[in-house]
Amino acid sequence: MGPNDLNEAIGNGVETATQSINQLTMEEQTSQDDGGVQIMCFSEVSNEVTLHFQIIRLQKQIYAWIGCNSAKFGHLYAAAPTRPSNTVSVTSLIGGASDNTGTGVARRLVLRTGLNIILACDLPKNSPMLEADAEKRLVQKLISLGYTKPKM
Repeated sequence: MGPNDLNEAIGNGVETATQSINQLTMEEQTSQDDGGVQIMCFSEVSNEVTLHFQIIRLQKQIYAWIGCNSAKFGHLYAAAPTRPSNTVSVTSLIGGASDNTGTGVARRLVLRTGLNIILACDLPKNSPMLEADAEKRLVQKLISLGYTKPKM
């Protein structure tokens, strides 16, 4: 295999991967395995910004990823209900503690679902309206999927 053949093979592989990613971001993808794991991917445009979402529902927790205009992982937060006071504890697992873009979202998701939440969030700092819109769309999807607890 010569250098031109190798470059062509790499080019074809990159093109195929790009087409797959574009198709994934354009369509809502849902899958479920026999172990009860459900995966949902979707994208929405809000104020000329493309928001990407992935939700993975495990037995007693939800993993959610929110991306803005790219597929970067961003900061990672863990949030869980605490007993006996029914409050929520949140910690930053990856990323700076000074960037609290996803801490509020993770905290409110625990309150809405009653489940442990792992949230990866790649939203720009100092964009509270974008953060609120992303959270609103994520919560709407969680409600439509039946992942939220009933209001009392």
